[in-house]
Amino acid sequence: MASITIRRLDEAVKTRLRVRAARHGRSMEEEAREILKASLVSEPAKKSNLVERLRRHVEPFGGIELNLPMREPVRQPPKFTK
Repeated sequence: MASITIRRLDEAVKTRLRVRAARHGRSMEEEAREILKASLVSEPAKKSNLVERLRRHVEPFGGIELNLPMREPVRQPPKFTK
């Protein structure tokens, strides 16, 4: 079993951990283990980007077809020589 040491823990956090541990009838160390275990078991929700969110909103309506204009050819960059 591995061990870790947490340095520079804010006194207010330590107090809250002690109170929480007492409420659950555990030691501070056991409470910290349970908090770490619970936070690492659940995966954070995947954040979707704007396109994915928009797609979810319009898919029930059959989607949207957009007529995109043709792109113009890329122009040559200006020359800054004398």
